[in-house]
Amino acid sequence: MLNSKQVSHLKALSHGIKSVVQIGNKGLSDSVINEIKLNLKAHELIKIQVQENDKFARALILTSICEKVEAESINHIGKQIVIFKANDKTKIVLP
Repeated sequence: MLNSKQVSHLKALSHGIKSVVQIGNKGLSDSVINEIKLNLKAHELIKIQVQENDKFARALILTSICEKVEAESINHIGKQIVIFKANDKTKIVLP
């Protein structure tokens, strides 16, 4: 569980990164989850582009992703969501 200072730090870091995963109209498939896991292992902090127009549906997708990959939700603005999962050998130093 991250505290508010750590979340703010990760939000600031997320501004400089590009989306590495896109979730299209077919939704959250197993291949998308595997791609998210792979990118989390490589980067720890990732941005995901969701093509869903409904804000409530995007929030459900974010919750579902975080549960399936055991990650922390950092930010959800528009169609972009940011999640974080620390590795054993972490690259990002949290305050």
